[in-house]
Amino acid sequence: MRLTRAASILVFIALATILLPCCRRKSNAFVIATSESIVTLDPMGGTNVDLGSERMRQLMFNSLIRKNERFEYVGELASTIETAADGLSVTFTLRDGVKFHDGKPLTSVDAKYTLDSLLTSNAAKAASFFEGTGSSKQSYITSVTAPDARTLVIRLRKPWLQLLVNLVPIGIIPSGTAVSQKDKPIGSGPFKFVRFDQVRQVLELEANESYWEGAPHISSLRVVSIKDANTLQAELLSGRVDCAPNVTNLTPDTFRTLGQNQNLKVEQFPGANIVYLGFNIRSAPLDNVRFRQAIAYAIDREKIIRELLLGQARIAYSILPAESWAYVPGQEYNYDPERAKKLLDEAGFRDPDGDGPQMRLPKPIVFKLSGGAATRQYAGVIQDQLKQVGIPVEMETLEAVTLTDQQIKGEYQMITRTSVGGNHDPIFLRDLFATSGIPRPDRMGFNRTRYSNPELDAILEEAVNTPDREKAKRLYAHAQEIISRDVPMPPLWYSSIMVVARRNVTNIRIKADGDWIFARDLVVQP
Repeated sequence: MRLTRAASILVFIALATILLPCCRRKSNAFVIATSESIVTLDPMGGTNVDLGSERMRQLMFNSLIRKNERFEYVGELASTIETAADGLSVTFTLRDGVKFHDGKPLTSVDAKYTLDSLLTSNAAKAASFFEGTGSSKQSYITSVTAPDARTLVIRLRKPWLQLLVNLVPIGIIPSGTAVSQKDKPIGSGPFKFVRFDQVRQVLELEANESYWEGAPHISSLRVVSIKDANTLQAELLSGRVDCAPNVTNLTPDTFRTLGQNQNLKVEQFPGANIVYLGFNIRSAPLDNVRFRQAIAYAIDREKIIRELLLGQARIAYSILPAESWAYVPGQEYNYDPERAKKLLDEAGFRDPDGDGPQMRLPKPIVFKLSGGAATRQYAGVIQDQLKQVGIPVEMETLEAVTLTDQQIKGEYQMITRTSVGGNHDPIFLRDLFATSGIPRPDRMGFNRTRYSNPELDAILEEAVNTPDREKAKRLYAHAQEIISRDVPMPPLWYSSIMVVARRNVTNIRIKADGDWIFARDLVVQP
């Protein structure tokens, strides 16, 4: 007798529960698991999309700026932020009483040292502070000064509203420590570095008892990277892992089953990272807007979320997260197969005999994807739903690096991917949809749908460069309406943030951006 997937998981968990509960810890550290690799602990190393490393940065370092619940940029180490009337300088007043892990007070001299070190380095995070390439490359920042211990002034070559967004991933470090940060990171965050085993991917931390926002409740923290789903399940069931937040290697049915274990619980939080379809609109028939709209209407997202994702997501009507200050839904594509068929007729792709679901195309649309079983499952459902309105689809699974390369080169018709963090700021709408973002031989570019609309270009350029928040909000609203109408990249859903933890772990509160700063507030009940 062949077991179903759900039954197989139940058997696995039952065996693990029997065999592993007596396993003892080697220490009293609270163990938190990540499904991402920890590439570097250097806050200026890695990239903004290197999730494993960025989450460790959030545990050990503070930045001048952080994002709040509406994805607005507010002070972290900065208590106030003042932009000059001409937009050519920004003054930050630093908080009193902040100390680094070695006990040294944090001052504006340290912030200046951090930014100066970054801007003269080859670090990937430095690239966003420059425009142009080669000999025409210029820094937006002309100088960084520290007129007194609590004041930092950044002067700009021209008004640049993107300064704050680019400061978010830059952890402030003590003066003179840029080189040593790779092996012995020192920040001002809630946890202090103890040791890191790069090979085993185990990071040991201890509480920063003098942390300026209050000491963590957990005195000793161990972070382990576990990529294999079966291993992670076994570690959770054995009690050797206390908490596994926003891991991406467990399937929806696994979360549901783990939540039924008497020693574990599963908590769900609204997430902002978006799963989307991407169309190459220079590839026929996807160059036809009615054809693209038909695809959007043909997909029953509610059914996929309910039956396949088991409610662990919410429908998306914009690339921006619903919590964003700039969000509007635009044109909504709810499941309507009859409307999809009508649009196909209007686009010139008629049902051959009028009684459907005959295929309306001479050859299938090639649907490329990367990822594990969960991605293949929902892609297969989309394939079936499109078939029902007469659109044949052929699926092709690739490695993530290969798929990205083909996106950049335009060697695809339809893809599905997840945007992690890249949809949080409305500024990124320009990167994704402005003509200037289309890849060229001399520019990677993020507008990989090849969408171009002069009207939208003008709106986004004005929105990105206006300091008037209300005006920017109106402009971004108009932009989202145009994007949703032309549908080059239909949003599917926002994946929920799923957390598996031991039942005695409380005070789990994770923001939609999934930042790991929540670990400071975790409480372990006796």
